[in-house]
Amino acid sequence: MKNLIKKYPIISKYVFAIIIFFLALFVSGLLNKGVIKQYFPYSSAICLGIATWVLLKSDNKKLSDYGLDFKIKNLKFFLLGILIGAIAFLLVKYLRALCFGETINLSSTFNYKNILNGFYIMLPMVAVEEFLFRGYLFKKTIEVSSVLKANIIFSFLFMLVHVFDIGVINSTPMIIFTVITIPIGHLLFATAFLKSKSLYFAIGIHLGNNWGTRHLVSKFQNGDSIFYITENARFDTWLSFIAFILLWNLFYLLIIFIIWKWNFNSKIKRFKKG
Repeated sequence: MKNLIKKYPIISKYVFAIIIFFLALFVSGLLNKGVIKQYFPYSSAICLGIATWVLLKSDNKKLSDYGLDFKIKNLKFFLLGILIGAIAFLLVKYLRALCFGETINLSSTFNYKNILNGFYIMLPMVAVEEFLFRGYLFKKTIEVSSVLKANIIFSFLFMLVHVFDIGVINSTPMIIFTVITIPIGHLLFATAFLKSKSLYFAIGIHLGNNWGTRHLVSKFQNGDSIFYITENARFDTWLSFIAFILLWNLFYLLIIFIIWKWNFNSKIKRFKKG
């Protein structure tokens, strides 16, 4: 065994990481039941966090190397990420409404408990995805290959997970939309992580975006979202559908470009002063 590890150190690292992550998910599955699942759905996120710590420890690194500590600057990145993710989603929905004749309305009633509880419920799911697709294995792939290759591999894996969702796999338009948009979503979260050096930033943007889809702008006035849409656009032709996809993804590519060009060093200094 030792000879194999010495002969294939990179492959050994990947195999070890996959085993550790599998064990973390297995243990979390045993814990995430009953009352714990109902009131504290964080077992998977915590177990994957511990698994990441173990893997980093094996490389003589710390969680702080991924910005996963309780320093003020990293916690601020988390809050900033939520804000960016939510505002970006609101703006792209507004842009879609302008281009396709939809109307965004302010809901007359709010279920504040459900709206705020959305952050609590969605955070563990988002954290799990970030640990798996932008965490240790993603950074390890960058180290042994390149940022480009790592982004191609993990955007593809991230897309596959979403395509095989039951709400997507049975709809051809949803498959097309997912195949195109999810890799760009990966690029957004990966760029946020790599530029800020804090996985909290990626988790925050991911959380803000996912929360926005359910509680910021929705199709119905049911009290669970702040805004709702009327006169929903129907993409009955391929031309209109492609136009919508291009509009949506070009907007998020702009957000990625802004984050990529952002001078994080000066922002970090301001965070420290704050």
